[in-house]
Amino acid sequence: MHDDRRLLEDRFGRVLDRIVPAIYPESVPLRVSIWDAPDEPVPVAEGLAAPRTAVESGARWGAPWGTSWLTVEGTVPAEWAGKTVEAIIDLGFDRNMTGFQCEGLVYRPDGSPVKGLHPRSQWVRIGSPVAGGEHVLLHVEAAANPVIPFFAPTGLGEKSTAGHEPQYRLGRMDLAVFDDEVWQLVQDLEVLGELMHEMPDDPARRYNIVRALERALDAVDLQDVNGSAAAARACLVEVLAAPAVPSAHRISAVGHAHIDSAWLWPLRETVRKVARTTANMTALLEADPEFVFAMSQAAQYDFIKQHRPEVYARVKQAVAEGRFVPAGGMWVESDTNMPGSEAMARQFVHGKRFFLEEFGIENREAWLPDTFGFAAGLPQIIKAAGSEWLLTQKISWSQINQFPHHTFLWEGIDGTRIFTHFPPVDTYNCTMHGREIAHAARNFKDKGRASMSLAPTGFGDGGGGTTREMVAKAARMRNLEGSPKVLWDKPADFFARAAAEYENPPVWVGELYLELHRATLTSQAKTKQGNRRSEHLLREAELWAATATVRKNADYPYEALDRLWKTVLLHQFHDILPGSSIAWVHREAEQTYARVAEELGALIEQAQWILGGERVGPNVFNPTPHTWRGVRAGAAAPVDPVHRCSVAERPAGGFILDNGLLRVEIDARGLLVSVFDHEHRRETLPPDSPANLLQLHQDLPNSWDAWDVDLFYRNRVTDLTDADFVAADTDSPDAAIVRTGRSFGSSKVEQTIVLRTGARGIEIDTSIDWYETEKFLKLAFPLDIHADRYASETQFGHLYRPTHINTSWEYAKFEACNHRFVHVAEPGWGVAIANDSTYGHDVTRTVRPDGGTTTTLRASLLRAPRFPDPETDHGSHYFRHSLTPGASIGDAVREGYRINLIPSAPGVAESVDPLFTIDNDAVVTSAVKLADDGSGDVVLRVYEAHGGRATALVSPGFDATGFTVCDLLERPLPPGDSALQEPAGVRLRLRPFQLMTLRFTRSPETS
Repeated sequence: MHDDRRLLEDRFGRVLDRIVPAIYPESVPLRVSIWDAPDEPVPVAEGLAAPRTAVESGARWGAPWGTSWLTVEGTVPAEWAGKTVEAIIDLGFDRNMTGFQCEGLVYRPDGSPVKGLHPRSQWVRIGSPVAGGEHVLLHVEAAANPVIPFFAPTGLGEKSTAGHEPQYRLGRMDLAVFDDEVWQLVQDLEVLGELMHEMPDDPARRYNIVRALERALDAVDLQDVNGSAAAARACLVEVLAAPAVPSAHRISAVGHAHIDSAWLWPLRETVRKVARTTANMTALLEADPEFVFAMSQAAQYDFIKQHRPEVYARVKQAVAEGRFVPAGGMWVESDTNMPGSEAMARQFVHGKRFFLEEFGIENREAWLPDTFGFAAGLPQIIKAAGSEWLLTQKISWSQINQFPHHTFLWEGIDGTRIFTHFPPVDTYNCTMHGREIAHAARNFKDKGRASMSLAPTGFGDGGGGTTREMVAKAARMRNLEGSPKVLWDKPADFFARAAAEYENPPVWVGELYLELHRATLTSQAKTKQGNRRSEHLLREAELWAATATVRKNADYPYEALDRLWKTVLLHQFHDILPGSSIAWVHREAEQTYARVAEELGALIEQAQWILGGERVGPNVFNPTPHTWRGVRAGAAAPVDPVHRCSVAERPAGGFILDNGLLRVEIDARGLLVSVFDHEHRRETLPPDSPANLLQLHQDLPNSWDAWDVDLFYRNRVTDLTDADFVAADTDSPDAAIVRTGRSFGSSKVEQTIVLRTGARGIEIDTSIDWYETEKFLKLAFPLDIHADRYASETQFGHLYRPTHINTSWEYAKFEACNHRFVHVAEPGWGVAIANDSTYGHDVTRTVRPDGGTTTTLRASLLRAPRFPDPETDHGSHYFRHSLTPGASIGDAVREGYRINLIPSAPGVAESVDPLFTIDNDAVVTSAVKLADDGSGDVVLRVYEAHGGRATALVSPGFDATGFTVCDLLERPLPPGDSALQEPAGVRLRLRPFQLMTLRFTRSPETS
């Protein structure tokens, strides 16, 4: 037989284009009127009541970021009685821009929501069937969100620069008959056509599909599609009924609408995106009894609870019915590289608690499909929150190495293992296209050991969610020969089956590093600084407020702390903290962080005033978890006396600073050329390799400007060695200080190098007025250390990364994340470099002609990408770093806390004893607070910070009547031998990097 398959396959697409318009064979126009809100969105009642102006289809509307309220009105023709009728409301949609352009939410006249509108869901069901003659009156809150052009500078990302010209033209605005038979035919044809294209050429199944499609196309009368659709469908019944083979891969489809809490739109627009999407999804759940929809991010539920209660009521009902599934148990889908230990824990605390209180649901899974890599401390946090599974697919975006598993155990720094799944469909926006489904089955790397995967299904990023077409296609692939089996599923049910099926999955140890988006560790420095400062202020506020409550019976600010934590957690969303959002988002974030700092500062000051009396006195509060200058952790007491450091001129130009522990030489260029450790009689810096060296790189990645830095940026570098001035400051009573200034391009930088009395390290404060474009600024510290690995702080500990690039996996990590410190060491001697707000860094090593090894650490300070914010990081910045020679890993931990938790000054009149003392510096306090339930119990969270086993005695400084070991939500855990009561306190026995939460009850007299 002649092979004419290609002829038929080419014919298929063209005929399908002729069939689709017949879905709506009859229509009449709707009358349309509009009101443009003058500025920001208005309440629903105001929008419904506002006066309208008549417009026609084709009218221009929608200045960037504007809101218009449309009213559509019409009458169903009497002759349509018995038919299904829908309103078609096209706001000017582009089918390929779902979530990234205009959107709408349809309301009835009484203010109840109907459904959302987006490019792939422009319809509103009027009746099925209609009686004829019905009056139709609908209102649409239309959001004129601009289309942000990718990878090009644009002013559209900031309201003040976006302009006022209307962006959209109203398209089709009709009442139309919906022909379900034609619509069903389209779904039949698409499923089979897409399956056909994904099958090998030879199998009989492909030939059977080709011939069935040929008969169906022959049955279609192109001049009477509606009259011939049933006959065409009859030709496809047999091939659609052929069952899948028993070994077919099983795909658990989960309705999904990954909604970025902010990205190419501001936070206020996300509130409406969530409302539109959830209105759509609750309507779809009502229409299809098998469909299941999952939505993560408790903050987004709270958005609509606070701002769209009419939509939230429908969500809450759908959750109660069991098919609208709160997922993930986190406040937002946060970045997981940069949030600190406590903040990462609180993401789960606040997320899980919201779902428990609102819905009675506790998540067992963490759901982070789009986060840019995963810190090695995360598995322990997930488990400590009472969860056990993780889903993400973002690692499939890696540039160089292909991850070897889709289902595996992920082991964190403390040994905790979490059952993890990467959907092999390689998207969190699956549309049920045959290409995606076939790819999931082919791509699945655990064949022979596991047989199932998950597919998050629906339009995402900007929301939208699952469509009725996706639901229909999934139904056809439920049990279809040649296709994986597709069934709607809840995330928890999928994970339970997958874990039960895969008895001994492979193990991946350490961070899940995304080989992409490395520059998100640096872009938008002020957002990152706001986050770091807020995290430490929250720690302080809880510590001093709890101390004031226990010591002075002060009121504990439960509501304020809860609200402020949620604000900070919201801004850890994976496009806010990483610096990859439009200018509007980061401008608002900077303003928000300033308000957070002001309010937390007031809470801290109030608690300290209550504790210490007048804010004039010798007693200084020490918020760090270590003794500082004689003041115990969490106490207020007089500090040890200080002595002067010496400052002398250097014969070759510059200055020499000496405090008896370190001798620091600064040359005439303001660069560190010697840092000598007196105690170990060792030089820190290699010969002819100055430190505190600012280096400027050209930085234009191949794409994803704010997200990416490509390795070729290193090919061109300028060392900023020319100094405008270098001068010593001799006025400080407790420090030797040298100030330097430089100019380059359109920018200026001033640095202050400080050696304090009794300090084993030097501080470097860097102030920059930055106005560069597509540049990358690094601060380099070459070290005379031979090391094949170095330590970077992460949540509740640190991890080691190699300094070499033996393998492609190591080569790919040319930019990595640290929290407060990086530590590089040889046996017996190391160097810690701590920071107050930077995260990105790189470490390289070279061998010198003298045979020694130079290991260079460079902190990433600033970038200047032009998309999505064309003026990224322009403005004034301040950074603080410290360099501590002779440092152990414990010293690095201590210095990291010190540089971020500055003891307060001036002191207070009364001394204050700490609520807890711990007799081992390796056991570090992460939080001291009152229990969230208002009981008055005191909660202490600690972790082992040095990477070894540790025993410590925790002694409460108040009358504690008992204690329990708890999870992160402060619920008791089964008793064990890791925390035992002794007469003097609680004896802890911790594994390396183990975190532990202890809850102490107080006697009635003190609580």
